[in-house]
Parts: sequence; structure tokens; C-alpha cells
Amino acid sequence: MKQIFEFLKTVIRVITYKIKHRKSDVKPLVSMIQMLKFRATWNKRDLDYVPEGNLPPVFMSARKAAELIPDGATVISTGIAGNSRCSTYYWAIRDRYEKTGKPAGLTWMAIAGVGGRGKAPGTIEELGLPGLLKCHISAHLETHKSLLQLGQEGKLDIHTMPQGIMAYLIEGQGKGIKEIKSTVGMGTFLDPGIGGGTNVVTKNGKSFVRSNGDTLVYTLPDIQIAAFSAPYADKEGNIYFKNAAVVTENVDAAAAAKANGGRVLVTVCDIIESNPEEISIPASMVDAIAVNPRNEQTGGVLQKQYFPMFTEGAQTDIVGAYNLVKMANTFTGITPVRDSVDNAIARMAASLFVQETMPGSLVNIGIGLPEEVSRILFESGLYKQLTFTTESGGYSGMPVSGMYFGASINPLKLIRSAKMFQIYENDLEVTVLGCLEVDSEGNVNVSRRGPLVTNCVGPGGFPNLVTNAKTIIFIGKWTDGGKYTIKNGKLVIKKHGKPKFIDKVSEISFNANIAFAKGTNVYYVSTVGIFQLAETGIELIRVMPGVDIEKDIIKVSTAKINLPAGGKVPLVSNDLVSGEGFFLKFEHAGNAAEMAQRAKKREAALCLKERM
Repeated sequence: MKQIFEFLKTVIRVITYKIKHRKSDVKPLVSMIQMLKFRATWNKRDLDYVPEGNLPPVFMSARKAAELIPDGATVISTGIAGNSRCSTYYWAIRDRYEKTGKPAGLTWMAIAGVGGRGKAPGTIEELGLPGLLKCHISAHLETHKSLLQLGQEGKLDIHTMPQGIMAYLIEGQGKGIKEIKSTVGMGTFLDPGIGGGTNVVTKNGKSFVRSNGDTLVYTLPDIQIAAFSAPYADKEGNIYFKNAAVVTENVDAAAAAKANGGRVLVTVCDIIESNPEEISIPASMVDAIAVNPRNEQTGGVLQKQYFPMFTEGAQTDIVGAYNLVKMANTFTGITPVRDSVDNAIARMAASLFVQETMPGSLVNIGIGLPEEVSRILFESGLYKQLTFTTESGGYSGMPVSGMYFGASINPLKLIRSAKMFQIYENDLEVTVLGCLEVDSEGNVNVSRRGPLVTNCVGPGGFPNLVTNAKTIIFIGKWTDGGKYTIKNGKLVIKKHGKPKFIDKVSEISFNANIAFAKGTNVYYVSTVGIFQLAETGIELIRVMPGVDIEKDIIKVSTAKINLPAGGKVPLVSNDLVSGEGFFLKFEHAGNAAEMAQRAKKREAALCLKERM
């Protein structure tokens, strides 16, 4: 009922906005009808389709392209969440394997989460058949349910590593570089001295990372096949990313495959007129093109009916677009309905954000509750003074959530994932991230929900972000399964659930001691208040009204909670708790000239004229 009520509220908001802004270029009702039509036919496929006309041999059916993949090959597919899925190749490979037993024993890489959580068709989960894959490597595994299940059954080796490291390694293979040295992952489960390295489950205990003094050395198998989706090809076989929602690792994956003597398989929605100025990948690098008119730009949105708001350089009505995304995510049930407590937590994190951030800063905000912080910054209008980014390569604009995660509204530029992570190394000011567990030392677990292989989440871009950000704001619930509400400006605790602040996290994804030694500012925002990383561990610096520190924090948590000198903890202010009179402003204001100079310097380093 909550989901339906929230959806109806969003629909009313969208309709009201449309009435007030009749010139808006966003058409929510048309878009929803298109998505509903797609949903009704989302299993439809034609693996033998080839366009009519005098086309070169590189154009072939998806089924024929799948035959180019030999047994035992190392394959990479790209995309993120619902963006840029190469569904027709997933289906074609599965179909061929079910009929012939080939290709078998593949090693398959996918940097970002590109699964369907066991629900949506046409994702990497189509490959979840015993024997089809022998090894799977990804930074984000949680949505790859069928593959995790095979791992749980001992039928598939699974590895995970940081998203940024994978991006660097793929880029490196195109240049003949096979190893990357990095401090990313030091002191975490990825560090062989502490955890299992990249190994989630393997028969031989192999890992793709080794210790090397004060760094880690990562590697990957040589990529032999790159398979991905792009919007268009021309009749000569050149590939175009025009009107894409993301470009992720497409260029680097293609370069890696060719450098290793392999093949590049691309699926596009249509054939367009040649334009040398817009070519993203030249025909000389492409071995197969399967045209699939039903390719998606993003989740539920056909490339032929693409959302302009997600494309590079778009200048759509950003408020209308934001409301459309919210309506779509609410309708599909992907984004949870937030309550008064969630909103209070988000306001607390947003207030810390503006306390720690200057206008003009480059930032990254994660999924889950962090998205609510993004929403507040959007609704406050402060987003206009920030440069938002996504790990998948969206620079500027407004990142979006749910099935569209990885895309941005009105991005100034869509760049390669590896390029974005390089920018983070120098310019990332603040990141807001979720947390599954926090321990006495301030360590955080985001990568594993439990002991089973099927509980593995993977680190995603998290290790790169926490290594490079000057300020980190973690945000999460105080307990799992707890029941809380806000009444009369106070937190009302109906019952506590399983503690999320514990003595030792089950897996270290963030090493607090390393961060503290570097001087990183680290905060933990929860249902009961705000904690800060200190020399002695986590210290409670603000407490929610209505919370008894001894009864509701010290005795509930198995973590050691430190209190300020004197033991008195200030209350969270009423505007953050109730939302009444809530107002955000940057505490370190800066001026317009300074903001412009900061942005200009970054954009120059970004090489905005760089062609994909």
C-alpha cells in the first residue's frame, strides 16, 4: 500500500508540475506508456534478425555472432544496472549453449552490476547455466543471483575486486599493461594479509591480487572477447555512442580485446548515416554487429525511443526529468518508500555534507539511503553549485537511482569509467555511501551480507571512493529490523532490531585506521544520531531527541561507543529531526569566480573534446 500511495503522490506531483510548466520537454505519461508496453513484451527476441540491404559481412545475427566465441574464452560485457545491456548476446549465447553445449568453460567479466536479481530477463543472469561459465569476475555481484547460486553450489568460481581497479586493468590491457599497483583495498578483505583477496569462491584458491610491500598488485585474465551494446552503427561498421545513457568500459574493452588478438562483438539498435566526427569505435576494430531494434538505452526504455535527458550535453527540464525518474522507480517498486525516520537521517547527512563541502566541489553519492541525500541537495537547489559524478562516467548533471543507476540527468560529459576514477584520485572532495556494518574501530562492511556465497555484494567502486575522498559520510540504519518513528520532534523507539554497529565487522570493506592516519574526515549517520571517526574509534557527536544514550545506544550496540569529554552529547537540531524550518546552505561559501575557476580547471583536465 505504501508503494501505491507513494506512486500516486508522485503522479500528482508530475501532473501538477506539467500544468505549471507547459513548455517542459519531459513527457512523463508518454514515457510511462512506452515503458509499460516494453514491460509487456520484454521477453520478445529475434536472434536471427539481420537488416535487409547490401551490408558488409560484419553485420550478422546475434546467433551467428555467438558462434565467434570459442570454448574457454575470456569475455567481458559492459553496462551498469539497466543501462546499455547487451541482452541479445546474453540470449544468443545461452541458446547456443543449451542446444550444442558450446561455448563452454568461459571466464566472464562485468565490472558493474548488470544482473536482474532473478527477475528481469536479458541480463548477465542468462549465463547462469552449469558449465557455460567456469569463472565470473565482477566488482558488484549482488544482482547476479543465478551466478551466485552456481558459486554456492560449487559449480562456478567467483572473484570480486574494486570497480576502479578493474577499469584500470581493462584500459591497461589495451596498452599492453597487465598489472596495476595500488593502495586501494589495503587493510580490507581484498588484502591477502587480512582476507581472501579477490576470491569469493574458487576450487584452487586462486586470487587476482597479491601483496607487494605497502601496495597491492592486481591483475586480470587477458580479454579475448568484448561484447557490448551501443546505440548505432553506420553501413561501414563504425560504432556510435550518440544518445547513449552511459559508455562505461566500451572503448577500453574493445581496445583490450584487439590488443590480445581477440574479437569485438557489438549490438546496436539501428544503422545510421555515417558521420566521421561522431564515430566512437572505428569499423576496423569491430568483428560482429548484431542489429537488435529492441535494444534498450536504459531499463525499460528502447534506444529508438531514448530518454534525451540521459544523453551527453542534454539540457532538458531537470525538475520534470527528476520527477519522471522517481515516478518510474516507484511504479516498478525498485526504490523503497522512505518514512519520516529515513528523511531525518538524510537531513542529518545533508547537513554534514554542506558543512564539509565547498561550492564547486566534485562529489559522488552512492545508492540506497545516500540517494536521499542527493534528493535533498536537489530539492534545495544546491546541486547547481556542485559537480556530481558517477563511477560509470557521468560528469556533472544529476545522478539518478533505481533501474537507471549509473545514468545522470543532463550530464555535461559521458566519459570512460577509467577516466572517471582517475579524476577521483585528484579531485574527489566528498562521497556519501551506505553501510551494512560498522565496528568499534570505525571499519565498515558494505561487501557482504552474510557467510554464504549468495550473500556476497561485492565492493563496487567503494574502495576507490573511500581511498580518494577527503570527506566520507556513511549513512545507514541503527539496526536491521528495528521499528522507529518520529513524533513531536523526537525519535520514538518501538523496538530495536539486530545491531549494525558491532565489535568486529564480518568483512572489512573500509579500513578506518588507514583513513584516520591519512587525515580523512569520516562520519557515520544513523537512526540514533551522528558518530565521527576519532583516534579511539567511533565517537557519538550528536544524539537524536528521545534517545537514551545508555539504554538505546551503549547497551544495544556491541561496538565500543566513545562519548565526548564530559560525556555530554549535543542533540540533533529540531529542523533536522522534523524537517520544520529545515534549510541548507554551504558553510564555506566561496564566490562565483572561485567556483567557475575550479570547474574550468577540472573540465580542462577532463579533456572535454576527447572523442570516445
